[in-house]
Amino acid sequence: MKGNLKLGSVFGIKVLVHWTFIFLIIWVVFSEISQGRNLESILYNIAFVIAVFLCVVLHELGHALTAKRYGIQTKKITLLPIGGIASLDKIPESPKHEFLVTIAGPLVNLIIALLLYFVIPVEYITNQNFTEIMHSMDDFTLRNFLFFLFIANIGLVVFNLIPAFPMDGGRIFRSILAMNMNRVKATSIASSVGQFIAVVFLLIGLIYNPILIFIALFIFLGAYGENKLVQHFALMKGHKVKEAMMTTFTQLRSENTLDDVANIIISGSEKDFVVLENNEIKGVLLNETFIKNSASRELLVKDIMKTTYKTVSSNDDLKDVYELLGSQTLKFFPVLENNKLVGVIDLINLHEFLLLESKLEY
Repeated sequence: MKGNLKLGSVFGIKVLVHWTFIFLIIWVVFSEISQGRNLESILYNIAFVIAVFLCVVLHELGHALTAKRYGIQTKKITLLPIGGIASLDKIPESPKHEFLVTIAGPLVNLIIALLLYFVIPVEYITNQNFTEIMHSMDDFTLRNFLFFLFIANIGLVVFNLIPAFPMDGGRIFRSILAMNMNRVKATSIASSVGQFIAVVFLLIGLIYNPILIFIALFIFLGAYGENKLVQHFALMKGHKVKEAMMTTFTQLRSENTLDDVANIIISGSEKDFVVLENNEIKGVLLNETFIKNSASRELLVKDIMKTTYKTVSSNDDLKDVYELLGSQTLKFFPVLENNKLVGVIDLINLHEFLLLESKLEY
């Protein structure tokens, strides 16, 4: 996957590290060098960062394996400098299920912290104050390493429980609200609280820690995006593909040239096309494929069209096709009814449908 390095798979879930993760390692090295630390200190702290992110992977696995109990699959876990993301197929719609799936992540870190509490041993924590232990940080011992890993896991629990939607705490907050009101209203409230906290993080980040700026942007944009998504799902409830599909569209033939396609694109608003021969779909021609080959106008459509494509039914739930459009690399589907082509659908006209539906709501 572009921009990601695959580390392996756990329970069939790919674990990836994003290329920006290298900046975190660079920051650790630079910070240590600027303080005059030696190679041992640099390697010790890099090992600590790796250990913390191993705990982050376990945290995300907590979400993923709990979601699996409710029939929700997880495609991948991606590690970023600011944390990890488990890419679930969907967010549980049941408030109870969402609560359990979400709380599973912080619970994993709490369990790790409890195990470390007794391994360190306990006396090491209770007999010294934090300042004393901080002064002994220069001692690169396993006991110090485990102690700070204990602190890191406690920090992960506390940080993730901040009610900043779409972070874990925000999702827990949303799920509790959704037990007493509809999901759209609950998401709207959780999103507003999350965006307020994001602004607070941004202000603190500008003064003290630049990493908080990135976290603030993630929270603010994530809250806005998921709030819109939930609104869209609510608007699509009960609607079928035939209500949103385009029924007036150009049908290309295999022998059409790219010059023919260029004239159609210039004279209208269509960009993607279905290719038919004798009323049978032979492929689809996407705009990106056309643009890539548009310098050779003498080429035929059959030379560059995609022959692997997916169709949807006019009676499919619009919500299911919306999710499909978001998960597939192909963003344009022919629509069939009784095995006959009756329309096409893409994200553009689906969003137009949603825009018009939203106006009817008010």
